[in-house]
Amino acid sequence: MTQPSAERQQISELVARVWQHEHIRAPFKPGESAVPYAGRCYDERELQALVDSSLDFWLTLGAKGKEFEQKLADVVGTRYCRLVNSGSSAVLLAFAALTSHLLESPILPGSEVITVAAGFPTTVNPILQYGCVPVFVDVDGQTANIDVSQLEGALSEKTRAVMVAHTLGNPFDLDAVLAFCKKHDLYLVEDACDALDSKYANKTVGSFGHVSAFSFFPAHHMTMGEGGAVCTSDPAIDRALLSLRDWGRDCHCETGQDNRCGARFSQQHGTLPFGYDHKYVYSHIGYNLKPLDIQAAIGLVQLKKLPGFTAARKKNHAILREASERVPWLRMQQKLVKSDPSWFAALLTIADDAPRSRVEVVRILEEKKIQTRLLFGGNLTRQPAYLNVPHRVSGGLIETDRIAEKAFFVGVWPGYTDEMITYLA
Repeated sequence: MTQPSAERQQISELVARVWQHEHIRAPFKPGESAVPYAGRCYDERELQALVDSSLDFWLTLGAKGKEFEQKLADVVGTRYCRLVNSGSSAVLLAFAALTSHLLESPILPGSEVITVAAGFPTTVNPILQYGCVPVFVDVDGQTANIDVSQLEGALSEKTRAVMVAHTLGNPFDLDAVLAFCKKHDLYLVEDACDALDSKYANKTVGSFGHVSAFSFFPAHHMTMGEGGAVCTSDPAIDRALLSLRDWGRDCHCETGQDNRCGARFSQQHGTLPFGYDHKYVYSHIGYNLKPLDIQAAIGLVQLKKLPGFTAARKKNHAILREASERVPWLRMQQKLVKSDPSWFAALLTIADDAPRSRVEVVRILEEKKIQTRLLFGGNLTRQPAYLNVPHRVSGGLIETDRIAEKAFFVGVWPGYTDEMITYLA
């Protein structure tokens, strides 16, 4: 790499000054200033990286993207990582890869996939989009994660995978789920979109399953605007991820690279003419899910800050946990002994005998300028889009309904000042 030009250095200095003048938040005023549940957490370094990358005018995914993929793989603890344009795309791609002909035993249409209904739609949507059947089991009332005691009861001769999220950054019981998957030869898809840098048994989530997905939307643990990633240590799955992300093409040359295989014009592909250009051979029904290199440039700065973000999330969550214990009719989400969550939010459930309803509580908080959110779809089987889709419910969804009716969350955003988190508490 060459040294930055004097002009680039000058631009970088000017960008820092713009941040200081235009991006500094106003002082917090309790009851008047908003307390967002999440948001961007950035300074002049992200702006400088964005502008510097734009000056290269490499508009598609390139060198910054490749660097980010390697560094995120190192953080997660997997061999491979593929950047995509959103967390939802990451989950879609993760599941799609398990249907690839490159695998010895791909998931086929009609297969069943065990999941939960208490969560975000895009954890379930790929199952349906690939012609499979979601089998919903209940969650544990304490952790809001999959109730592992329900796994065996949900099993059938059609079961091929378990696909669940680490709810709000709280790792699910990976010992039990991994043992179940190993016993029955099932794939495990970890939706870690809300759980970047969370750990279980001192190992980072996203490295346990066959494939995992992450999100870099502004509300998540770090951001590049829109963006996501898929991680795996399986070379066949990674090969499928790359093809499916990049239009379904069979060629795996890097962007701007030609003839990596050395046989670009000397192969037979199906019934195409011999020597058909390998760059235009398609072996999957694919997509174009790539982000921009500018986004990866932002992500590289954010990734350096991730340990600090995680520490702040844990601190804020602990403050809110202590505050919640002073309200006997509020129950806060619990973690397992082996888990070390990087919390996405503070999930609270109102007791059945509480003096106020959830609607009353969230209305009061919102009137105080404190943002609240529900646990996404609550119970997806009750959502309009899922009323008539193929699915199966194994056992009851008692705790799932409790979440749908009585749970909400507030933020643990690392951007909170001491005054903001004290006010929220």
